[in-house]
Amino acid sequence: MKVRRNKKQVPSFRKLLKTSKVKLENKLKNKQFKQQSTLKKYRKEQRKLRQAVKDAVSKKPIPLEDPKEKRPGKRIEREEEEEEEALPLDMMDEDDLQLMKDLGQRASFLTRDLSSSEPVHARKRKHEHVIDKYEKLPRTLQTAPEKELIHLLPIKDKSGIIPQTREKPVIDSNQDEEDQEEMEPEEEIIEEPIEELTLEEHLIERKKKLQEKKMCIAALASAILSDPESNIKKLKELRSMLMEQDPDVAVTVRKLVIVSLMELFKDITPSYKIRPLTEAEKSTKIRKETQKLREFEEGLVSQYKFYLENLEQVVKDWKQRKLKKSNVVSLKAYKGLAEVAVKSLCELLVALPHFNFHNNIIVLVVPLMNDMSKLISEMCCEAVKKLFKQDKLGQASLGVIKVISGFVKGRNYEVRPEMLRTFLCLRIKEVEVKKDTEDINKQKKFMTFKEKRRTLSRMQRKWKKAEEKLERELREAEASESSEKKLKLHTETLNIVFVTYFRILKKAQRSPLLPAVLEGLAKFAHLINVEFFDDLLVVLHSLIESGDLSYQESLHCVQTAFHVLSGQGDVLNIDPMKFYTHLYKTLFKLHAGATNEGVEIVLQCLDVMLTKRRKQVSQQRALAFIKRLCTLALHVLPNSSIGILATNRILMHTFPKTDLLLDNESQGSGVFLPELDEPEYCNAQNTALWELHALRRHYHPIVQRFAAHLIAGAPSEGSEALKPELSRRSAAELFEAYSMAAMTFNPPVESSNSKRKDKVLQGDSFLSEELSQLIKRHCSEVATQLPLDFTKYLETSLR
Repeated sequence: MKVRRNKKQVPSFRKLLKTSKVKLENKLKNKQFKQQSTLKKYRKEQRKLRQAVKDAVSKKPIPLEDPKEKRPGKRIEREEEEEEEALPLDMMDEDDLQLMKDLGQRASFLTRDLSSSEPVHARKRKHEHVIDKYEKLPRTLQTAPEKELIHLLPIKDKSGIIPQTREKPVIDSNQDEEDQEEMEPEEEIIEEPIEELTLEEHLIERKKKLQEKKMCIAALASAILSDPESNIKKLKELRSMLMEQDPDVAVTVRKLVIVSLMELFKDITPSYKIRPLTEAEKSTKIRKETQKLREFEEGLVSQYKFYLENLEQVVKDWKQRKLKKSNVVSLKAYKGLAEVAVKSLCELLVALPHFNFHNNIIVLVVPLMNDMSKLISEMCCEAVKKLFKQDKLGQASLGVIKVISGFVKGRNYEVRPEMLRTFLCLRIKEVEVKKDTEDINKQKKFMTFKEKRRTLSRMQRKWKKAEEKLERELREAEASESSEKKLKLHTETLNIVFVTYFRILKKAQRSPLLPAVLEGLAKFAHLINVEFFDDLLVVLHSLIESGDLSYQESLHCVQTAFHVLSGQGDVLNIDPMKFYTHLYKTLFKLHAGATNEGVEIVLQCLDVMLTKRRKQVSQQRALAFIKRLCTLALHVLPNSSIGILATNRILMHTFPKTDLLLDNESQGSGVFLPELDEPEYCNAQNTALWELHALRRHYHPIVQRFAAHLIAGAPSEGSEALKPELSRRSAAELFEAYSMAAMTFNPPVESSNSKRKDKVLQGDSFLSEELSQLIKRHCSEVATQLPLDFTKYLETSLR
């Protein structure tokens, strides 16, 4: 029967990793203690050997008895010294001491005193009992100091828990001093003085280091771009440079790596979302190409995740003003790093809405839209606007809207208005247009087999089959999302938007978010449910009447109310006379100063209030607005005057009977009351548009052209008709086209060059003859060097 031996296996690296930290420290201490004790033993043996050699060399043998001269005193002293060196006297009795002396004399021929006539073994029998007694006594050695015990982790066995201890190593102070003395000269040799570089040399060295890092980044990036599937592991190498520790180039290198990785991910990321593999897919055998593709996708997703975590950490460190232990990057440099990180996040938000972790990027970017830093806030808002504009399906837009709505509610509506203004870029109307076109152009229905057999020949059926197959393939390649899915996503998005808007109208009416809310309601008012129209109009009117709103905010309220009524509100029997009155009486708040930008909103309101609701507008109301608009055109900037006159032209075409304002003779009874705020009762039919004659002499040529056109009755043909570039544009487009916000005059001012170029007027020609002669005489005089003394003039002035 074979006996199985218990062979101790060497622990693997994986098993060692699982060992606790305390065990590893104990193992290391035991190893060090063993090495120290072995070294101590070796040194002790060497020291003993050196001492023995030294003693053997220094000690001289005692000569034989000199018959001429005897020196018993000196011999006895020498023997006593040797005995003192040889034995510890404090540990022996007097009898034992005497016995050891005698034994020592008999031990060696050289050390024996030959003068004594006593034989060597003469007293052996006499002292036998003394020797036995000495041998039976216990040996008392020098007591060593008690060593301290270190309690280690216990071991659990079948029998139970076995406690483990270890002696604390005692450090020999003398030995340490010797070791330190031996090490001191070595340390002195190693230390070298560090060369201090000048500023210029330091900059040259930094430039050299930076160039090397740039070349390394470029090499890694080009290798990844050339073959992403084979070199996907180099992404990790490039990402490791985000932890650059050289304080001279750390900030610059990290910025370059962040931007390089962002561009790489934009280029090598596939156009689909990578999902994790199931257990069944992992266990199945696949081809090498498929395995290579899977490895590439897994590596890409993991490195992309780590990269986003690094960017998040950079932004978090900057927000918390947290300084790392390494102190490689200063606290001031964190802001620059954070700006680059936020810019990269914004680029990835827009460029990769289909890829993994897009929702995580949204959660990171949305709070930064409300950041204290204006640059970072604008960067994030622009990225979200860009995402809304290019999102055709609406999936990414819905995710952003959800996060923004929750963030605004969580902050109790104390956020930047720019966050809500991003809602204006949502692509909602385009889906409705596309839906209508799909209803008009319905999809072609394929014929069944019975219909083909009944109506087509064999050859025609064959061609028809091939044609239908091609149409199906084209439809699959188009991969267009169904209109139902788009409509569902957009409906959910708008519900969240309106919930946010209505919460602000209800709870935060004095919030700075109100203008953005009213702009949004004005844009999406046609999509609001009809049931909410009455309540919404009541809220808007109460806001206007409260007087807490600015003029521009009140204009937004008016605009929103008429957008609501111009869509589905046509079926409702609501008279918005109070909104007409409010706009009519506040028109004169516009002027050539700060409120000039409000003219654009007024032009949009007039288009919705008068032009699109022409059937609900009376002639008296149209006349009153035309008259007040002509008066307003006299004291605003040229682009505003052009927009107002273009609106009057449209109103005169929409309401043909308003041409009576071009006649001097009054129509009907009463007198025009310009100070009255009610457009229905101001008797505008009894006045004339005399302002057009003043505008005909305006310094702006386009204003002159419009004034002359309106005086002629706004004809569509003839000499007084407008050019197509003016007549085909809307009032708001003309307002923008002739704006002087860029400090340029449109059209440019022509230079006044005379026809005869040879005759150029000189400066002397504008002077009289006497004055020119006086100037020439003074200029021809030779200047004399006289000392300038201003003190006399100062004294006279003081007197």
